[in-house]
Amino acid sequence: MASRMPALYLSHGAPPLADDELWPGELAAWSADLPRPTAILIISAHWEEAPLAIGATSTVPLVYDFWGFPDRYYDVRYPAPGAPALAQRVRALLGGAETPVVDVPDRGLDHGAYVPLKEMYPDADIPVLQISMPTLEPTALMRVGRSLQPLRDEGVLIVGSGFFTHNLAALRSASTPSWSVEFDDWGGRALSSGDVDALLDFEHKAPAGRLAHPRTEHFAPLFVTLGAAGDDLDDQRVPIEGFWWGLAKRSVQFG
Repeated sequence: MASRMPALYLSHGAPPLADDELWPGELAAWSADLPRPTAILIISAHWEEAPLAIGATSTVPLVYDFWGFPDRYYDVRYPAPGAPALAQRVRALLGGAETPVVDVPDRGLDHGAYVPLKEMYPDADIPVLQISMPTLEPTALMRVGRSLQPLRDEGVLIVGSGFFTHNLAALRSASTPSWSVEFDDWGGRALSSGDVDALLDFEHKAPAGRLAHPRTEHFAPLFVTLGAAGDDLDDQRVPIEGFWWGLAKRSVQFG
């Protein structure tokens, strides 16, 4: 029988994450503490498409959705098996929730998916399915997560992949910007206290909310995770925190 899996929100970094002295080991240690998934369902900040789209269910080329990096970052491969059975379950669960679904069979994993998964599951031997975010509206994304929650009892690891703060102006700063520190502190306290209402209204409730997320796509996957967490919001841990090039890499596990 499959183990009940937690729901994760992780900060996925960029291709140079693999060169960091600390972060790859943190991701590897996190996955080593998890039950082995039967499959992984990932929602990345880098795929917005409506209606909600289901990506490739076979092994297809990765999406190198970044520019200006050294050639070696475009040579990375992550040939995880496809997950057609999981795609069928996602269609059934979201169809039951009256969420329109379309298939995009040639859409491979983007860097919000394969960059962290390569550190967590380097053998690429677990089936992976990526779905799009059909909206950035937090409440709607929570509904998507709630609809997908039964997958956790089927051994599926649900992963929302974003970045806890994401304003690339931080990359030009000589030190971690105050807005990144303030938002990370606020978000950490809101999560630990289970203040979902505040998180849903983060653009207005959080200090420096609009600086930390000038556009909200990197925070949005958290709401799918919160929906999938269900009653496990009080059962949480923070396996990764701190900052990378001024951006908060806080990641959280529910269940």
